[in-house]
Amino acid sequence: MDAPDIVVLREGTEGLSMDSYADRLRERLPNHTVALARTPADERDLVPQARVVTGISIDEDLLARADQLELFACVFAGTDHLPAAAFREHGVTVTNAGGIHAPGIAEQAIGNMLVFARNLHEGWRRKQQNEWRHFQSHEFTDSTVTVVGLGSIGQELVTRLEGFGVETIGVRYTPSKGGPTDEIIGFDDAAIHDAFARSDYIVLACPLNDLTRGLVGEAELATLPPNAVVVNVARGGIVDTDALVSALQSNAIRGAALDVTEPEPLPAEHPLWDLENCLITPHTGGHTPKHWDRLATIVADNVRTLETAGEDSTFEATAGEQADAAPELENVVVRPDSS
Repeated sequence: MDAPDIVVLREGTEGLSMDSYADRLRERLPNHTVALARTPADERDLVPQARVVTGISIDEDLLARADQLELFACVFAGTDHLPAAAFREHGVTVTNAGGIHAPGIAEQAIGNMLVFARNLHEGWRRKQQNEWRHFQSHEFTDSTVTVVGLGSIGQELVTRLEGFGVETIGVRYTPSKGGPTDEIIGFDDAAIHDAFARSDYIVLACPLNDLTRGLVGEAELATLPPNAVVVNVARGGIVDTDALVSALQSNAIRGAALDVTEPEPLPAEHPLWDLENCLITPHTGGHTPKHWDRLATIVADNVRTLETAGEDSTFEATAGEQADAAPELENVVVRPDSS
């Protein structure tokens, strides 16, 4: 076959077929050759010929041979597993799947808050015991929800909260940019504690980095009111797990809903499993049947942007020009080295 324009690597994600992904790309780019590398041998043969490669990751030795490669489209939102320095050195831009999971994650966060508001988990326990016995519930209306992180997930969440009659506090790196919440604060300790002291629900929707690692620790949990619920749909390391276990065991807070944990996977003997006021899902909040549709649209748009930019600008320009051109693409997380 002729040299492919786009190579889809063989390893899938979330149990989804890479065949389906390749088909979605072909639908959106009918004038391009999209090849699915089904074996390691296929990858070694096809990747060095392609301008665009998409998948979970790529071996550095193979990357070094990929002289035609201009764009690597990661099928994950997180890219900390990728050899960023190697991509920069080889002049390859990396994009991610950021944003495609946001609607589902936002819906899951709201679902978890409603479970605690209406004590639905208690109803489920009594149903399992064939027990018709009333229990008390709360109302979500008039609650205060602090959303930590106003990226795609945080914004989708705030949009969906508009009809619930709640007050919202948004936490972002640059509060001066404003945002969709009723109030905006930064990540400084005093502002975080002030917001937490007024919150019924804390939703963690921020990246894990040096600033946010351990953001919710013993001190922050002590600041939360006893009726507060912590919802983590971001990364497990944002919460001090031992401190959270202690707060839940002592009923210092009402509960927690965790789609992510530290460690992950959560060991079978971990005390979080035995706590009735802790809801746990195995990092499934981002699952959506629209995964490939949304990602293929992003990748196809980026391929067209590369071509529209022309041979003399975007990726065959000088290093300085590359740095200026790369932001035209969607979801860029690594840009070619401009040094």
